[in-house]
Amino acid sequence: MSAGQGSAGNVIAALASFFIPGLGQLLQGRVVIAAVQFVLAAVLWLILLGWVIHLWSIIDAAMFEPPRRYYA
Repeated sequence: MSAGQGSAGNVIAALASFFIPGLGQLLQGRVVIAAVQFVLAAVLWLILLGWVIHLWSIIDAAMFEPPRRYYA
């Protein structure tokens, strides 16, 4: 199974973040950044700038590449 940019997991995560900012990151196991994006988007939508965080959330989920593990 391929992981990283362009993988099916990242596409699903990006789609999830499209609907709810931070949901894609939560699916990827990145709880802290998911919470940050969700809260920032909620707060900034009050002043009509939430779309910035929303887009960041989608792009971040799509471009995420987990750290590589090397075994000797």
